[in-house]
Amino acid sequence: MNKTLKNLWPIYIAVAIVIGIILGNRMARNSENRPASLINISQGNKLSNLIEMIDKQYVDTVDKEKIVEDVIPDILSELDPHSVYIPAKDLQSVNEELNGSFGGIGVQFNIQDDTVMVIQVVSGGPSEKIGIMPGDRIVMVNDTSFTGDKINNQKVMNTLRGEKGTKVKIGVVRPGMDGIIDFEITRGDIPTYSVDVSYMINKTTGYIKVSRNFGRNTYEEFLNALAKVQYAGCTSLIVDLRGNQGGYLEVVNRMVDEFLQRGELIVYTEGKAYPRTDYRADGRGSMKGVRMAVLIDEWSASASEIFAGAIQDNDRGIIVGRRSFGKGLVQTQMGLGDGSAVRLTISRYYTPSGRCIQKSYKNGNEDYYKDIMERYQKGEMNSEDSIHLDKTEKFKTVNGRTVYGGGGIMPDVFVPVDTTGITPLFEKLVRKGLIYKFAFRFTDEHRQELNKLADVDALLDYYKDHPVMDDFLNMAKKEWGMKVDPKDLDVSYRLIDTQIKAYIARNIFDNDGFYPIFNTLDATIDTAVAILNEPEVEYGAILTAK
Repeated sequence: MNKTLKNLWPIYIAVAIVIGIILGNRMARNSENRPASLINISQGNKLSNLIEMIDKQYVDTVDKEKIVEDVIPDILSELDPHSVYIPAKDLQSVNEELNGSFGGIGVQFNIQDDTVMVIQVVSGGPSEKIGIMPGDRIVMVNDTSFTGDKINNQKVMNTLRGEKGTKVKIGVVRPGMDGIIDFEITRGDIPTYSVDVSYMINKTTGYIKVSRNFGRNTYEEFLNALAKVQYAGCTSLIVDLRGNQGGYLEVVNRMVDEFLQRGELIVYTEGKAYPRTDYRADGRGSMKGVRMAVLIDEWSASASEIFAGAIQDNDRGIIVGRRSFGKGLVQTQMGLGDGSAVRLTISRYYTPSGRCIQKSYKNGNEDYYKDIMERYQKGEMNSEDSIHLDKTEKFKTVNGRTVYGGGGIMPDVFVPVDTTGITPLFEKLVRKGLIYKFAFRFTDEHRQELNKLADVDALLDYYKDHPVMDDFLNMAKKEWGMKVDPKDLDVSYRLIDTQIKAYIARNIFDNDGFYPIFNTLDATIDTAVAILNEPEVEYGAILTAK
């Protein structure tokens, strides 16, 4: 079926139903079984009247609610890719990440060998308060066995999450102790964090990663992260927005405000029912004098692009990475009265230079979301020369530099996808999850001594006396039957070794341990650090018209 027919198919069905009803009514007039009443379709409310007609007059019994649930997404999909319907059963979980918390027991877990393993316990959360510990195995829930090949991440979350104040019983097996230990946990509010980590890469350069959506609490988290690096002596800052797909407009505006001078434009929005609204900096931000770089990639979207666009168009800092996703539409969420909601596009946003960076969706939603795959196929992720910008969408930054709209934010400094160390051996290890499995097992077996370490530096010293890579290779060969190609190992050695150490660090220090190790192999971060640490004239050269 071609695309045009596919898009019109729901309309064809509706027309066929109407024609069928009309013909049926005409035939009924000439028979003894004439319907008691007919429904007239008014022009003002045709869709709801049609559904009522089907419900009352159609030859077979139909599920009217199901028809409505099926039709609404089809209608919205004809508008744009980001106007969506959220059924009542999904609304709470959809809103949780933006709202900043959910009801649960407060553990991070991983499933290994068909068993739920506790990786971390949320500080101050319900599980920590009653004595759940990292390394515990959850084997019983509400007096029922909770192990086996039917256990998956979704089932664990559905079972352990729940409304604040409700109770759940769990049984855990703890290494070094006999039998099952029983706990009854009262669920509480478990925070979800947008800011993954904040630390100093070197004596002058701070790094903050905002990986999840810009939610209700993200600005406060961001302020705390800024304060941490400021206290440590930060004079240059990297804000990492790679993979961040957006969130609340007012939150990102407040975050950008920390870097701009009073009156500088952050973004403006405009729509048919919403006149132009400008959002400007109030000049009270604490980071106006700090040199900065913003990291983006093909999955940075919406609010991330507002952040990057404001910094770029005001020539406030450099944008490093790859072309962003290209979402320039603003949605608002509206309830439908039955617990469901619609997120409807109400306006477009424009960067300070006047760019709307929304990419085209004229060929339908399917092609829209295939765009990223096509970028890879065309070589855009590997070569800046493969990027074809719309030269008709030309705009100027404050300093007169040329920037382009019509499909994402193009970085000032392009960094291709880094494939260093990627070999068939590494891909197989990742696909089977063996690096992560080994890291957890190593942590489990050495937990007592690892818990005595003060910080990441102490852990790095610990690694000098514990050849984790040797242990991993022995386990991969003996327990998992891996055949290790010496040439592949030589190419991938540093990548594998670094990831093992980073995942062990995460098991002990969470993200504060993971990222300082994991990021040592990040070419985009290295590029940003090199530019920020060059003389002022070199940094400024990027931000002046060419």
